[in-house]
Amino acid sequence: MTYLRSILLLTIFALSTVMSSAQDLSRVEPPFWWAGMANQYLQLMIYGTNIAESSPQIDYPGVSLTKITKVKNPNYLFIDLQLTEDVAPGAFEIEFRRGKKIVQTYTYELNERRENSALRQGFNSSDVLYLITPDRYVNGDPTNDEMPDLKEKLNRTFLGGRHGGDIQGIQEHLNYVADMGFTCIWLNPVLENDMAGYSYHGYSTTDFYKVDARFGSNEAFRKFSLQAKEKGIGLIMDMIINHSGSEHWWMKDFPMDDWVNYQPEFLKGEYHITTHRKPVVQDPYRSKIDVKEFSDGWFVPTMPDLNQRNEFMSTYLLQNSIWWIEYADLKGIRMDTYPYPDMDYLSKWSCGVMNEYPNFNIVGEEWYEQPAVVAHWQKGKESATGHDSCLPSLMDFPLQSAFIKSLNDDRDLDVWVDAYAMLALDFIYPDPDNLVVFPDNHDMSRFFTQVNENFDLFKLGIAYYATIRGIPQFYYGTEILMSNPGGEDHGLIRSDFPGGWDGDQVNGFTGDGLTPQQLEAQLYMKKILNWRKGNETIHKGELMHYNPKEGVYVFFRYTEKDKVMIILNKNKTAKGLDFSRFGEMIQPNDQGVDIISNQMVDFSRALQLDPLSAMIVELN
Repeated sequence: MTYLRSILLLTIFALSTVMSSAQDLSRVEPPFWWAGMANQYLQLMIYGTNIAESSPQIDYPGVSLTKITKVKNPNYLFIDLQLTEDVAPGAFEIEFRRGKKIVQTYTYELNERRENSALRQGFNSSDVLYLITPDRYVNGDPTNDEMPDLKEKLNRTFLGGRHGGDIQGIQEHLNYVADMGFTCIWLNPVLENDMAGYSYHGYSTTDFYKVDARFGSNEAFRKFSLQAKEKGIGLIMDMIINHSGSEHWWMKDFPMDDWVNYQPEFLKGEYHITTHRKPVVQDPYRSKIDVKEFSDGWFVPTMPDLNQRNEFMSTYLLQNSIWWIEYADLKGIRMDTYPYPDMDYLSKWSCGVMNEYPNFNIVGEEWYEQPAVVAHWQKGKESATGHDSCLPSLMDFPLQSAFIKSLNDDRDLDVWVDAYAMLALDFIYPDPDNLVVFPDNHDMSRFFTQVNENFDLFKLGIAYYATIRGIPQFYYGTEILMSNPGGEDHGLIRSDFPGGWDGDQVNGFTGDGLTPQQLEAQLYMKKILNWRKGNETIHKGELMHYNPKEGVYVFFRYTEKDKVMIILNKNKTAKGLDFSRFGEMIQPNDQGVDIISNQMVDFSRALQLDPLSAMIVELN
């Protein structure tokens, strides 16, 4: 009896030890994967107390454990898996053994991919992107405004605080987005940002595999993407591979000494901030120290710079991007702070994603106002640095700056010269049609503020961005003239969309409480964008523009069969337009209709243009 009792106690102790140890297996990342990927190599980062003291084993047809790497910190293991081309979807156990004893197990899943997942079509020039800051759009679920395990709590009275917007709120208003004519939503980052303050913007990631609980859950994000797709709206995910947040879990327990840049200095309480000198990457006269201080420096003290030269970090970031594309059925990625990571890694990352999804699209943020600096990163650019890029698209900051200057230019004759001259530099880009064009975004004053709340200039800008080459993007609230009067605080720029919170006196979704001018702006954008949605000439047509004269800028979008003429009149008085100089594009017997006013246009005689007006003339 004593013997049996001893055996029973030993068995219970052994089981409790295994169960206790299993709780120490804190993370396996990626947490699951998919069968049938083009790249059949998979590296898992295992994190748990003294996990390196165990040896992992896998027994599953089509999966080979090819390498186990122990690093300086015994709480980490990196294991390399090779998957065969025909490996079947399913689940298998990763057993962690000490000697012959299994001390921990993890059930790993290889999921089945969606049909034609690899051939998914990314966003392109047929799309119009709607940029949303999730915390500031709609509070669909007030129960997640605060979470007990996350540091920052709700404070809607503070411009830089958490206001409560979430994924459910956006999902509940997908009909509005679709009705306005938008075909893609670009969401500012939704991953966990467990920072003590100023976390709402999302750019200080503390968990790369977890949606912030104040926005919802991973599953909520996935379902939102699928429902948006059913309504003809693709999802573009805002990602960051340059940095994490300083409260990321690994910042408290680094796997090795070079996980982040300037790590030894950080551990001594020192911070090395980037110089933000972006042209240094292409500078033919650059010094190595200047490149290091730009690329390795931290963006701000709360955003540690990740070391992409570390081979494990390199693989981690690439796999994380692919994981989200596959999991959330993404149509694109917007990559934050694109020039800041290690330049060689940007080639590896962009090519790694595009090799997996050859028709996908990624737009990089290179905030610089000279096309040569921006174009350096685009696929197909012959670069003096030897950079081999697979990045399809970039944000067209040069054109944004030039066009705003033109709108605000008070010269009588040369008002459009900046916009015209900048567009003429398109020869610098390998693929200008794949650039994202925009009047504003979440980091700059709102468009209506930039044009000093001049409604006529606003309408000129909307007509331009909806018809010029490239992929147009508009920030939420642009359609109802949201502005940031009196300051450029980002919390003010990213104000709450009216009608997104219970008790709002104004509702931008229903129109209740909007001024007549706001309603007109909303209808103006809606009409143009819905017309654009079905217009192949704007999607795929060539561009020809004419030297602006006497305050009038004219350009055409055209195919072999169809033409659209865009006329932008900056004059403050009515202006006659003689069509004779546009003979390459139109003939006197041609006719057209302005899709804005529904006015018929006869090209056999001069046209009287209204002051400060735009026309989008579709030729019959």
